[in-house]
Amino acid sequence: MKSLDELIAIVRILRSPEGCPWDREQNSRSLLPYFLEEVHETIDAVNAKNYEQLRKELGDVLLHVVFQILIAEEEGQFGFEEVFEGINAKMRRRHPHVFQKDREYSKEEVNRNWERDKRKDPGEHLLDGIPRALPELHRSFRMQQKAAAVGFDWDDVSEVWKKLDEELEEFREAKTAGDRAAMENEMGDILFALVNLSRFYGLHPEQALQRSNDKFYRRFTAIEDHYKKKGASIKDAGLQELDRLWEEIKKEEFR
Repeated sequence: MKSLDELIAIVRILRSPEGCPWDREQNSRSLLPYFLEEVHETIDAVNAKNYEQLRKELGDVLLHVVFQILIAEEEGQFGFEEVFEGINAKMRRRHPHVFQKDREYSKEEVNRNWERDKRKDPGEHLLDGIPRALPELHRSFRMQQKAAAVGFDWDDVSEVWKKLDEELEEFREAKTAGDRAAMENEMGDILFALVNLSRFYGLHPEQALQRSNDKFYRRFTAIEDHYKKKGASIKDAGLQELDRLWEEIKKEEFR
């Protein structure tokens, strides 16, 4: 691909003695905050269905991928060919139902084969491949997915509801006892059970929470704007008045 070759050539020039001082001094670690920022901007573009912005953000992500590979190449670790060969081989190996077609595979078999193959990759345990730096809701979701793929899962969603009720009761007991350490522990168990419930219903908890966060932001800022237009302060309004405005804004959203 000519455009990809050109991008690689541009980054090589930027990293050269005649290139950009800032680009030359970067290393694989120093670029990570910028890489993470570009990934989040890409996520925002996807969620907004802004395809023009998505096109730009994917270009920025690709730039960082090229940067990381070139730095590794400079350090004598690997190059583009090794990266492409590795991912191509992995995709073929993990999709025998597509590339081998020796027989029909069920969806459950496909998932089991995927997780079984991942365990051949570096890492002693099934859950080792999940990055510790992931947002905790997503990390819980992925751990539960991986455990379920090898049969460690509830048989029915009713058992998940029962577990959630159990965790809620344990939190109440910890609250009554005034044990804050136990309360924190039980709150974590409640959230973990809620993630499980989301998974059983085919929902991603991170996306669900994002929707609620966005909804709260939208409605609360609308209340703030209401008082700003009146030249008044939201701090002077009582809870009853704020709740009334909240319900009005909520109704407007559904019209």
